[in-house]
Amino acid sequence: MILKNISVLYGNDLKFIEKTSVQITGNTFQKISSKIKPSKNKIVNCKGLLLIPGLINSHTHIGDSVAKDVELNKSTDSKIHPMFGIKQKILRETEPKKLILFMRKSAKSMIKKGITTFVDFRESGLEGILLVQKALSGIPIRAVILGRIEFYQTINDIKKNTPIPKSYLNQLESVLKNCDGLGISGSNENSDSVLRQLSKTKKIRAIHCAETKQSYLKSKQITKKTEPQRCMLLKPNFLVHMTYASKSDLRLVSKKINGIVVCPRANASLAEGIPNIVQMMKMNCNVAIGTDNIMINSPDMFREMDFLWKVTMGI
Repeated sequence: MILKNISVLYGNDLKFIEKTSVQITGNTFQKISSKIKPSKNKIVNCKGLLLIPGLINSHTHIGDSVAKDVELNKSTDSKIHPMFGIKQKILRETEPKKLILFMRKSAKSMIKKGITTFVDFRESGLEGILLVQKALSGIPIRAVILGRIEFYQTINDIKKNTPIPKSYLNQLESVLKNCDGLGISGSNENSDSVLRQLSKTKKIRAIHCAETKQSYLKSKQITKKTEPQRCMLLKPNFLVHMTYASKSDLRLVSKKINGIVVCPRANASLAEGIPNIVQMMKMNCNVAIGTDNIMINSPDMFREMDFLWKVTMGI
């Protein structure tokens, strides 16, 4: 197939090439050139269209697709807290076939919006991982699935620095065998000992961090350390949110790991502020964008980029 008269954003720098031709062989973009000669291949006139690389949605919770717009007038914790939020109740009480149906719809929705890869924090242990794998069967989208064990500690556990009980270690091993890494709920549900144990994982390690003012202050109250300081114990590949991170937090992150995923529309929907992406980039952090919980935010990267651009101009 040849795409004729199409404009292209090409390469790492997204160089704009106007009115060129693209030759497709099998599932591969074989050649981009204005000198491609007509052949017996099917020719599609793409005048007025722009070809871009597939988008990566760097943070989602596709599992809560079934709960769109639930409890919109409640606090952040009452909606999405991993221990007592309404989301957890819905995930526990909804029959698996419905969860699968709505996850499939969300995956197809992402493809229609140019998203070819998404990175999902998957709750519900091994069962949750197997559900999303089943939901994505036959859908041409790449999923990076970051699982977790359903293990959350109390303030008392954190102060005592209690490690992961042996009874959960087999669950952790099963989770890691079936996914791409760990997506941890946050440092406020895990002791230093647990974070250090999880840091030994050889696959991807990621964690929510400094998403809300409440969680940021709670960390300092319980441990005398900020969330980003404690999250470093996990040796994460990237942190998610960092909405309330201070300059010193960002400086620490830029020296240790660099990677931050921001979710501005989700933060705004929850009335939890806007991440300071300008400051992050000044600190040489590598910033990616995600759409977060589907129950509160549509998985649309064009809307996400548009919103982030506009609100950043006002910071």
